[in-house]
Amino acid sequence: MAEHESQPWQPYPALTDEARIERARAFLGELATRRSCRAFSDTPVPREVIEAALLAAGSAPSGANRQPWHFSVIESAEAKAAIRVAVEEEERQFYAGLGGTAWLDAVKPLGTAADKPYLELAPWLIAVFAQRYAGVDERDEQRNYNVTESVGIATGLLLATLHAAGVATLVHTPHPMRFLNRVCRRPDNERPVLLIVAGHPAEGATIPTDIASKKPLEEISSWL
Repeated sequence: MAEHESQPWQPYPALTDEARIERARAFLGELATRRSCRAFSDTPVPREVIEAALLAAGSAPSGANRQPWHFSVIESAEAKAAIRVAVEEEERQFYAGLGGTAWLDAVKPLGTAADKPYLELAPWLIAVFAQRYAGVDERDEQRNYNVTESVGIATGLLLATLHAAGVATLVHTPHPMRFLNRVCRRPDNERPVLLIVAGHPAEGATIPTDIASKKPLEEISSWL
């Protein structure tokens, strides 16, 4: 086996099983209140909150520790306006029938529409990019591994941290999304996968009743 540098495992604090259960259930209780917000205010959120959430995302495990993600944080009104124009153009086509009957029926209970004013109102947008390979030329650079899985885990940590900080979020997946490379000035080796809206909910914001409940444990797990 090849030699490699290593350092001691940094142990977790000594806890009883009861304390671990209590911590896990407390964290569950906090995350159980997370819901997607579709009505945002322009109330500012400190940049330090976003930075902490990004660093939490960067702590995620990744294939061969390549960390194949990039988070483009958008604050400028001009960039947000450009994103809104591009997103709404695609969304109008989607709701006009491009999405297909099954997909349109699936999102109907959510009450969504092509108009996305929150893309300009919310203080922050975060475009999540997956890096297929390192550098700008696939022929000369190392490929990354388990990119989709790695980026998904990192995004989950990002959302969890923002929620813990009391910041509302919405995950948006416009299709196609390549316009984000242009707006965010990202290279072709990065594939945009998500657009996260982050901020404070607007006064009187609501959520659809249908999404207030989540599947119970027995439906999302099996034990062997």
